[in-house]
Amino acid sequence: MTKFLLSYHGGSMPQTPEDGARVMKAWTDWMTGLGKAIVEPGNPTGGTKTIAANGSISAGGGANAVTGYSVIEAGSLDAAIALAKSCPQLASGGSVEVGELIAM
Repeated sequence: MTKFLLSYHGGSMPQTPEDGARVMKAWTDWMTGLGKAIVEPGNPTGGTKTIAANGSISAGGGANAVTGYSVIEAGSLDAAIALAKSCPQLASGGSVEVGELIAM
């Protein structure tokens, strides 16, 4: 099995405690449904900075900042995409980038 990084971008934050509970349940249900495919549940990200090749530091992320991540295992990129298609990040208006982690 190959590991894949799911990078979450954008999406909206819950506006009420009830929305927060509903969103958290959706994430818990999705991750539980992944079963053994979930390697690292991950976390949301906070503020970011970007370090350029010349060493300069700027506000991170830009228009498509990473807002969280998870690591899963799947037999192929297409299989990883199939698992990511039901991610709650999509229901919040965000996107999920799926990237193969190369074993070194």
